[in-house]
Amino acid sequence: MLDIKFIRDNVELIRESLKNQNSNFDVDVFLSLDEKRRQIIQQVDKLRAEQNKANNEVTALIKEKKNPKEKIESVKAVSKKISEIEVEFKKVKDEFDNLLLTIPNVPHSSVPIGDVSCNKVVKEHGKPREFKFKPLNHIDIAQNLDIIDFKRAAKITGSNFILFKGYGARLQRALINFMLDIHTKEHGYTEVFPPFLVNKDSMITTGQLPKFEEDMYKLSDDDYFLIPTAEVPVTNIYRDEVLDDDQLPDSFVAYTACFRREAGSYGKDTRGLIRVHQFDKVELVKFVKPQDSYDELEKLLKDACRVLEVLEIPYRVVVLSTQEISFAAAKCYDIEIYASGMDKWLEVASCSNFGDFQARRGNIRYKDKKGKNVFVHTLNGSGVALARLIVSIIENYQEKDGAVSIPKALIPYMDGVDRIVGTGL
Repeated sequence: MLDIKFIRDNVELIRESLKNQNSNFDVDVFLSLDEKRRQIIQQVDKLRAEQNKANNEVTALIKEKKNPKEKIESVKAVSKKISEIEVEFKKVKDEFDNLLLTIPNVPHSSVPIGDVSCNKVVKEHGKPREFKFKPLNHIDIAQNLDIIDFKRAAKITGSNFILFKGYGARLQRALINFMLDIHTKEHGYTEVFPPFLVNKDSMITTGQLPKFEEDMYKLSDDDYFLIPTAEVPVTNIYRDEVLDDDQLPDSFVAYTACFRREAGSYGKDTRGLIRVHQFDKVELVKFVKPQDSYDELEKLLKDACRVLEVLEIPYRVVVLSTQEISFAAAKCYDIEIYASGMDKWLEVASCSNFGDFQARRGNIRYKDKKGKNVFVHTLNGSGVALARLIVSIIENYQEKDGAVSIPKALIPYMDGVDRIVGTGL
């Protein structure tokens, strides 16, 4: 959420930002509603002053043993007028508040302006493996080794769900534990295990609601949502709290399952593990001081990349353009990993700085050295996401005989198993 005063004082900047993001948000409608809201507030304040004055006069008349009837009728008339205006004010305020929640963040000045073609590769690490045989895609490999059962997953739930089996399931578990260990032991993050269900306020804080509700899974009997990412519950740890200056920066890492309906994405990469409705992810979340947030973003990006470097997976880092950046982010890097069998680069992590956008929505502040309450800056990044990491490992580490080698760093997490030749069942 943007600061209302900032919007009023920087209208042209907001217009330019919305244009660069190809957003259809109507800032003129918003400003008109804001003006109407402020006028009503002034009107109510003026009437309340009259009401207070009249109440005092009634009290004085009673003390003087004079008839206050006429003045009491005057107080009633003012009170009725206030009640009528407050009904109108609620409607205006509700519309204003809803609009305020749908204004996208302002991209940082370093973000490339334009559409997907303006995304910029800023780092490349490792080279795609050169095969002496024709590499298979992860679907064929997984089915040949019987480590993922796509048909039974569809039977159990529906399309685009996954059933890992044997060494497939063990590989998934190994990766989660491996990533949690790296981020806690090497990078100093505090591990948390949050709820997978959150309330509406939590979803509003991180920006999923109201704009992206159709992409979320919602319970019908309770006002809870299945989380699309651990970013939601972890960012809300400090909602409506004031932190101490020396608490920052504060960094958390969490493993969760993630649930996304992917509304509007049907027909795009629907086979295999590329676009699924439930997947696992290790998420990084930071709460930092405003002056440190862009340095902290680079550190967070480095922490996420470290996972891929240890696993020896080729990757590249892309800074997203204004039309590709998420609704809540001020700057975002995507980390893409190479999948040899598909001959594709797959997004496996997004590392974002939200500035104070989420903190304003969630009222997350800290008390600075001068004793002033200041909104924190929030950051998050995948550290990293499955199942696309599984895709890359299976395809990049496949062997001619159909087996899959295990990355060296994962072998201890696989109880010494260094090759998958079948389910292991």
